[in-house]
Amino acid sequence: MKTSSNILNKIVLTLVLAVVMVGYTQAQTPDPLIFNKDETNQKQRPFIVDKEEYPFKSNWFEKDGTSMHYIDEGEGIPIVLTHGNPDWSFLNRNIIKELTGEARVIAYDLPGFGFSETPKDYDFTPQEHVEWISALLIEHLKLDKFIIVVQDWGGPTGLSVATSHPDKVLGVVISNTWAWKPEGKLVEFSMMMRSSEMESKVMEENFFVTRLMRGSIKKESSSNKAIMDAYEMPFPTKESRKGTAVFPQQITLASDWLGELESKLSTLQEKPVELIFGLKDDVAASQYIQDKWRSYFPKAPVQLLPDAGHFTQEDSPESFVFSLRRLINNIKK
Repeated sequence: MKTSSNILNKIVLTLVLAVVMVGYTQAQTPDPLIFNKDETNQKQRPFIVDKEEYPFKSNWFEKDGTSMHYIDEGEGIPIVLTHGNPDWSFLNRNIIKELTGEARVIAYDLPGFGFSETPKDYDFTPQEHVEWISALLIEHLKLDKFIIVVQDWGGPTGLSVATSHPDKVLGVVISNTWAWKPEGKLVEFSMMMRSSEMESKVMEENFFVTRLMRGSIKKESSSNKAIMDAYEMPFPTKESRKGTAVFPQQITLASDWLGELESKLSTLQEKPVELIFGLKDDVAASQYIQDKWRSYFPKAPVQLLPDAGHFTQEDSPESFVFSLRRLINNIKK
C-alpha cells in the first residue's frame, strides 16, 4: 500500500506536470434533439452526449424552479444508482444497460452536475444534496422499496437518505466510500483540496475532471474522446465547477454531519449488503476503510478489484451487475 506522503506527492507532481489550462473552457452546445421519455416535454439537454455510450431518454424533476435530471429505465425492483464527484449518471451507464431487462434502474444527476440545473444560492453541501435526493426518490418517485448503490460522495449522501428510510431499503451496494468522520488519508486529501492553489486549479482548469479523474480511470475510458467529453462537458465555466471544488473540501468541513451519519448506520445492519473495493484507490478503499465497512456489515460478500481505481463503476461495471443480480435473486426468493 502507498503511504500518505506518496499520495500527496503524486498530487503535487500532477500539478507540476499539468498542462497550463487557465481560462480553458469546454463549450456547451444544447442538444438539438429532444430526447425525453415524456414526449410532451420539450426540455433540451444542456449539452450533447454520445447516444451509443448513453442511450437513455431523460426525465426531469422540477423543484423550486430548478430541473433535476434522472434516468428511469426498466421494470421490477427499483435500483437507485448514486454518483459523487465530479461525475454524473453517465458513470453508471454500463450498469443501466445490463440491468434494465431485469429491474427498474434509476440514476440521477445531482444539482449542478450532469444535465441537472443549479438552484439559486446553492452551496453544494452534502446536506443540500440529500434534500434533493430525498425529494426525488421519496416525494416525486414515491419509491416504497429500493436497492441503493453508493460510491464516493454517493456514499454519505445516498446512505443519509437510506438511514432516514431504512424500512424502504431492500439492499445496499457499497464501493470506495465512507460514512463517518474522516481520518488519515481522507483528511490529508481534503486539506490538500482546501488549499487556495488546488481550489484555483479545480475552478480555473476543471482540474478534477481533466487531471484527477482522467488519471484515475482505466485507459480504455480515459483515451476515449466520447467518454471524456461526457465527463468534461458539464463544467464549461469557472462558475459551473463550484460543486467539484466544494465536495472534497466538505470531507473535513462536514465532519460533524458525517459523524451523525455513522451513528445511523446501525439501521441498515440487518439489510443485505455487498462490498466492492477498487484497490488502486488507497484513499477511499484503504485497508482501514475496508475493515471499517466489514465491521458494520461482517456478513457482506466482498469483491476486491486489483485493477480498478476510485471510479469503480467506470472501471468495473460488471462487478456491480454481479452484486446487484445476487441481491435481486435473494430478494425474489
